[in-house]
This record gives sequence, C-alpha cells and structure tokens, in this order.
Amino acid sequence: MASIDPEPGLADSGDLEFDLPDLFVAIGEAAQAAGKGWLLLIDEVQYLSEKDLSALIVSMHRVSQSGLPVLFVGAGLPQVARLAGDAKSYAERLFSYPPVGALDEVSAGRAVRRPIEEEGAAIADSALNEIVVRTQGYPFFLQEWASITWNNVEGPEITLSDVQQTYKEAIVTLDEGFFKVRIDRLTKAEVQFVKAMAASGDGPYPMADIAAAMGRTLSSLGPARASIIKKGMIYSTDHGYLDFTVPLFAEFMRRQGS
Repeated sequence: MASIDPEPGLADSGDLEFDLPDLFVAIGEAAQAAGKGWLLLIDEVQYLSEKDLSALIVSMHRVSQSGLPVLFVGAGLPQVARLAGDAKSYAERLFSYPPVGALDEVSAGRAVRRPIEEEGAAIADSALNEIVVRTQGYPFFLQEWASITWNNVEGPEITLSDVQQTYKEAIVTLDEGFFKVRIDRLTKAEVQFVKAMAASGDGPYPMADIAAAMGRTLSSLGPARASIIKKGMIYSTDHGYLDFTVPLFAEFMRRQGS
C-alpha cells in the first residue's frame, strides 16, 4: 500500500477561492511536466453557487496567466454568462460563450433519418418534417419521438400517419418524465407564475403582462422570478422579458389546466 503525505501549506487554507487556484496550478504543472493537458468538464454550470463559480473563475485566470495546459469547458443555461460576470467582472474576457441551441432543420432531419437508413429502413419526407417542426429541433424531443415511432412501426418506411399516431405517446412520455421533473422543482407560487406565462401563448413574455395576469405588482414578483431563473426553468431574453429554457414547456403548462 502506497501513501502520500500532503504538502503542508498547499490548498489547505479552508477558503476555496484561495485553495482551488493552488490546486489547479499544481495539476497544470504536473500535466505540463508529463507533456499532457488537463481538461475540466462541468455541466449545469448555472447551479454552482456564486462562491464556487468565483473560485472556478479565479482558478482558470491563474492557470491562464501561467500558461499551463489547462482547459475548462462548461455547459449551462443562457444566464451562465451573466452569472459568471456577476461572480468576477473579468470573466467576460476570460471565457467565450458560444450559444448551443436547437438543431437547425437540416441537422435535425439528418439526426432522425440517418439511424433509420442505417438499419435498412426509410422515413417519408412528410413524416420527417412533422417530427422536426413539432419538436422545434430540440435534440431530446427528436430522440424520444423518433424512438417511440421506431418501436411502434413495422416499416419498412415510416409514414406521416405513423408519426402522427405515435405523437400522443411521445407527449405522454415527455409529460411524465422530462417536464414533470422540472415542474416538481417549483413551489406552488412559482407554478402559478409559469402558468401565467404559458397562458398568454408562446414567449418571450413581458414581465408587465405576467404581473397583470396574476394581479400582482412587478416588484412583488421579483423574488419568484429570481428563484425560477435560478432553478433553470426560465431565463431573461431581454430587459423586462422572460422565456422558458426549453421549447414546448408552455404547451406542457397549458395541458396541466388550473
């Protein structure tokens, strides 16, 4: 059994914003000495606390200044750029924020058609278009509907009628899984907030309209708005406007009734 004595005075102050940069530098120097690189991947970055996000940003700034072979790739909702800027003002210069949204029509169509054709089957153009349009190119929705259709249709070609018949099952699957997981994270008051958004159609939604629909003042809705954004359900598209972070969520809320 091998044992390693920790180096005293290194990353042991108890303050993450001081300790984490030292740890990143130590890893970066070790990687550099070995002729390697270190890649850190973090999903759902928006759920990091401001303290943790700040420590991460300081750490990446330190290794960047030292020219160490360390890369960080994070994924999260649209508010990540703002959260990073709030944590450390220089985060805007340190990172790039390429948007990753729904697939365009060509890419979405290819994602559905190619696996089908690789199995020696086919899908009609009208059927493919139905899936692409109604899922709005959202990858998970594409996968769910196409998978359910594949499992229910004998083939050899998937028709428009086939995908229309499996649509209800796909929606039930999403409602009971993907959407339910999200709505269950909200309080009763927050559910009423997002219901008021959805009731007015599809977004973006003016905050003034949401307040009017709920019979509330804008200022009184501030805490609920902030909490729902933090939970990843909605985001600010522009000053005074909100939208849902995933497509079809408004339709889901309207299916829930009163």
